[in-house]
Amino acid sequence: MRLKPPTPKNNAGRNLPVAIATALVLGALVIAALLIGPYAWYPLVAVAVALAMWEVLTRLREVGYQQPRTLLIILGQIMLWASAPYGTAGLVTGFAFTALFLMFYRLFHNGRQRTPENYLRDTAVGIFVLVWIPLFGSFAAMISLIDEGSLPASRFIAAFMLCVVASDVGGYAAGVMFGSHPMAPAISPNKSWEGFAGSVCFGVLTGIAVVHFLIQGPWWMGIILGIALVLCATMGDLVESQFKRELGIKDMSNLLPGHGGLMDRLDGMLPAASATYMLLNAAAIMNPF
Repeated sequence: MRLKPPTPKNNAGRNLPVAIATALVLGALVIAALLIGPYAWYPLVAVAVALAMWEVLTRLREVGYQQPRTLLIILGQIMLWASAPYGTAGLVTGFAFTALFLMFYRLFHNGRQRTPENYLRDTAVGIFVLVWIPLFGSFAAMISLIDEGSLPASRFIAAFMLCVVASDVGGYAAGVMFGSHPMAPAISPNKSWEGFAGSVCFGVLTGIAVVHFLIQGPWWMGIILGIALVLCATMGDLVESQFKRELGIKDMSNLLPGHGGLMDRLDGMLPAASATYMLLNAAAIMNPF
């Protein structure tokens, strides 16, 4: 008797051949950065952060939010590049500077003689964008700064990317094949508990593998890494879903064929990067070698 393969419960929702081709190109860029060395990682993340900010700020401006797009992109780059020589201290200092600059700039964007319009709304949205993209993105860049003796920084970057891909693939496959119980239907009707379970399974298994074989840390740290990354990535997905729902859009842009906008790919990766940076640092400290 021939066994029938399981029938997917949900539509994939995208052109799979095109989406796979785009994913391969993006993967090739990441692999090239790893082969070249950590010095290629910061420029790659910086370009991704700038493009993601351009997408988000353009969508905000289209629905009436007054956002200084060029200025915010420059401020975001200041935050990211301040972390290169000074780590978290540089990032925190850069974020404080950019937030203050934006708060003061918004006071006088209409000149000294006119009252600022929607000051609280637009300033808060601008700071939200600075946190959402360049702040979280800087943690992704700083993964290349993790220093643990004989372990090259490329291993930590590879560990992060492998966990992110595993979480995404596991959630997507489980959601398409088995998804029937919405996680947060008021925010993202397509995100299911089954998909979340798939992300956790793939993320934890990959986390154990990368921590043990790449970082040479304790295996149980891989479990914590996998769970933390999946939770942050899932919350990031929900944040972007609500963002797009309020703006009445489906995708951030059409920059990536088969995927939508760049931010549609980075939405979960960016917040997950902050948790990954902290935990990979911890795993490196526990490296017995």
